[in-house]
Amino acid sequence: MKWNWGAFKERLRRGISQRRRNRLDPELLKQMARGILTTRPDEIGCDECFEQVDHFVDMVLAGKNAAAAMPLVQDHLNRCKDCREEYEALLTALRAAA
Repeated sequence: MKWNWGAFKERLRRGISQRRRNRLDPELLKQMARGILTTRPDEIGCDECFEQVDHFVDMVLAGKNAAAAMPLVQDHLNRCKDCREEYEALLTALRAAA
């Protein structure tokens, strides 16, 4: 996933606040390091994922293999909790409306 520096700064600020600005939360550091180390050059960011998630959901609802057709979106959803929550909410809402 393209690194979202705004979110990074916010997580860093929260991590610092949690430990009274004298020590970072070890779990937060692990998450940040994992995100940096697993970044791929062809990843999409949250904005691009959000632009494509409706098409991805349509494919899922049609019974198509959305992950194979849109691997970068699937990869981003696997890595990004916020986008995955948006995807799951949209999928749930559309399934309920059908």
